[in-house]
Amino acid sequence: MSYTLYIGDKNYSTWSLRAWVLMQVLGIPFQEQRLSLYLPESAARIRQVSPSSRLPCLHHGRSVVWDSLAIAEYLAERHPGVWPADAHARAWARCAAAEMHSGFARLRDELGMDVRLRRARLPSAAAAADIGRLVELWSEGRQRFGGDGDFLCGAFSAVDAFFCPVAFRFQTYRVALDAAAAAYARALLALPAMQDWAAAAERESETALGFDPPGLGAQQQ
Repeated sequence: MSYTLYIGDKNYSTWSLRAWVLMQVLGIPFQEQRLSLYLPESAARIRQVSPSSRLPCLHHGRSVVWDSLAIAEYLAERHPGVWPADAHARAWARCAAAEMHSGFARLRDELGMDVRLRRARLPSAAAAADIGRLVELWSEGRQRFGGDGDFLCGAFSAVDAFFCPVAFRFQTYRVALDAAAAAYARALLALPAMQDWAAAAERESETALGFDPPGLGAQQQ
């Protein structure tokens, strides 16, 4: 049985990027189906493939998995390398990914992902606090589990996939980072899969109504 991954616009869909880049980097074959989030028929089309009317959504035989973190766990049951092999690193990675999955609301609100955009922006105090927590997480992972690798727990895994949209955000808004955090963000952006995603985002013609529009989260998860 083959995987089919339904994703949103590559320029905007942070949640879709997580599942997509994880499968690409780990070499898990899948068929990609992109559904734009901002066309008049978008809601109806997404509803046809996703029970929650949100993207990404993974189809695999009779299984339908409609949440990015759930997709990571579903794949982890079938493929090595989705999470770190070491139990302590794996527990930390799951916590860090879950924190990214459910938190950082002000960062999301103020610095929405727009891969094509380059616009310096000074974050509010609340968004700056979110950025500080991200940098703290990145530093902890690299120091405790990173070893000689470029990623948080050595080799690329699901926890890195969950921070890939943040790397795009930091690039877009020219967020100032310390040397270690900047190096990690560069490692994510340098991934061939990330470069392919960015190139595809550049080719997209769809645009959202307004900048970082309300309702983005209603169609992606």
